[in-house]
This record gives sequence, structure tokens and C-alpha cells, in this order.
Amino acid sequence: MISKEDADTLEKLSPENGLKFISDKFSDGIVFSTSLGQEDQVITDLIFKNKLPIQVFTLDTGRLFYEHYELLSKNNSRYQSKTKVYFPNPSDVEKYVNEKGINAFYHSVEDRKECCFIRKVKPLNRALENASVWITGLRAEQSENRENMPIIEWDEDRKLYKYNPLIHWTYQEVLDYLEENKVQELSLHKKGFISVGCQPCTRAVEAGENPRAGRWWWENSHKECGLHTH
Repeated sequence: MISKEDADTLEKLSPENGLKFISDKFSDGIVFSTSLGQEDQVITDLIFKNKLPIQVFTLDTGRLFYEHYELLSKNNSRYQSKTKVYFPNPSDVEKYVNEKGINAFYHSVEDRKECCFIRKVKPLNRALENASVWITGLRAEQSENRENMPIIEWDEDRKLYKYNPLIHWTYQEVLDYLEENKVQELSLHKKGFISVGCQPCTRAVEAGENPRAGRWWWENSHKECGLHTH
């Protein structure tokens, strides 16, 4: 159990020491969900190089960029540790595509959120079964929805703690860590893709645009897929 004192301690610790603190606090059931983005590559590096007892997993939606698979393979090779992969239920995908169309997510916010629910949220829920702590790469400056997220919180719906070790980091701090530690990253980041999701739902952003402007760019709002809006 995380006390207020524990939460206050995590606020003061570096992400590396915070991950070690959580690993010491919980004997098992600690998982980290990576989308293979820049923030998640920082946390992946911290977990694997410190050999922490944390299960790293990712969600393969079936609509990812080739570069995602390329980086996943490089991670497994570099750290000699496997990232577990979760897939959507095939029957859910078949029903959605056959009833609404292969690219139905462009039609409405409701259709897009349903696609995200099938391809992301349901597999995530399976990955979090029996977990006691869910680690994420969220940062406060990424979006309005994340501005006031605490470094650790209790997720009542999922009955687990959600730990966000980089919540107070700036984007520049992420870039500095990647460079200083020679951490590999998606080649897409060099092409203007900052926040990278599924291939048909992500575009490169222009200079000065919000990093998440490239996600579901045809929508005026609703810039979340449902993973972090519980």
C-alpha cells in the first residue's frame, strides 16, 4: 500500500530511484506499458539496465507503423529482455471492420473511440489483470488532461496504483536523457512525429504545434484514446 509519506517521497526521487523504490515496495505485480515513444524509451532503459522486477509490455493494435516493430526488435536485442506484446481480440476487430469499414474511425469521434477501445483499451485491461502497480510514461505538459495528474494515484476502477515517474519532466529533459544514454528511439521522431500512435491516425506536426496535434488531427478535441481517461 502507498501511504501519503510514500507519495511525498516519490515526488522527491528521480525517476530511476522512484522505480527502485516502487520495486522494493511491491514484491510483484509491477507492470510498465510502453508505446515505444520517447518517454517510454527512457523508462524502458531505466528498468532494463537496472534489472528491475517490472514486466514491460506493449499493445500491438494491428495498425502500427513498421518503425514500431523495428524498434521493438532493437530493444529486445539491446537489453536481452523481451517486451510482452498484447493484441486485440480478432473477433472484435472483424466485427468492427465488417460492420463499419476498415477506416471507420475517420467517420465520427464515436467510431474512432470504439476502434481505440477494441484495439487498445480492452488489450490493456487484459495486460493489467492481477497487476498492483501500472507504470506509464505520461508527462504533465503533454495535454490538458494530464496537467494535474499526480506522480502516483489509486485507480479505483482497475484496483491498482498508477505511477507516472516522468510526470514533472519537460520534453527537453526527455531528449537530454535519450542523447546522454544513447537510447534508441523511433526514426519517425526525426521526421516530425512527436506523439506517435497508429499509422492512419498520426501525422507529423509543424514547428510550434502541440506535440499531440498530430494525433487524430481531423478532430477538434478528444485527443485521448481512452487508456488514461479512466
